[in-house]
Amino acid sequence: MVDVVKVVAACGRAGRDLARGDILWQALWPPLLAFTLWSGVAVWAWQPASVWIVANLPDWSWLAWMGAWLAHIALFFVFAPLVYGTTLLLLATFALSRMMDIVAARDYPRLSRHGVNAFRGSVWNTLAAGAVFVLGWVATLPLLLIPGALLVLPLAWTAWLNQRTFRYDALAEHATPEERRRVVAEHGGELRLAGLVTALALHVPLVNFIVPAWTALVFVHLCLGRLAELRRKEGIWIS
Repeated sequence: MVDVVKVVAACGRAGRDLARGDILWQALWPPLLAFTLWSGVAVWAWQPASVWIVANLPDWSWLAWMGAWLAHIALFFVFAPLVYGTTLLLLATFALSRMMDIVAARDYPRLSRHGVNAFRGSVWNTLAAGAVFVLGWVATLPLLLIPGALLVLPLAWTAWLNQRTFRYDALAEHATPEERRRVVAEHGGELRLAGLVTALALHVPLVNFIVPAWTALVFVHLCLGRLAELRRKEGIWIS
């Protein structure tokens, strides 16, 4: 059963964490760097790519007058997930470790670390999830021509990526592999709901710039909270 209260509480704690200056900096530099990198690529590739798309559109009369607009929209929906995926990679492999140390010391000081060094696993997990996300997203771009798909597809793909990426990163250093499997198996519904909520937040103007870091913190609180409960049930509580 999905405990909505747990998800809402994790969202609130993650928002509180972003008010800290040391965490806020870790939240800001990954999207800034990702946006800068892909903006540079876009400056070089956007125009030739849009010309190529227009030249290869189907020869349908209704496309004749809107081909250029469709090309720009398609390119936006290619570059946007690349920026987001790069942001998640930077967050998961570099910034999250620092944020995790701050949050764990304050909110979960008695939760012992029985996991492994998360860097290598985090890189692999994020790259694998990001590759599936980008390839799957690009492959389903034609479906955006179906009415309503524009509202559903970006949300569904982002929700999947959020929970697939951050459930590992939130637990890697604290949980054993068996504990990680149990938390994911027993609370998968909450993780999917958290992925959906954070994906929705990403589509809110102005605040979406710090949503990736907020998403990471939501999963940290949700997963570490559930790990603490699991250990209490098992009679394990190591200071």
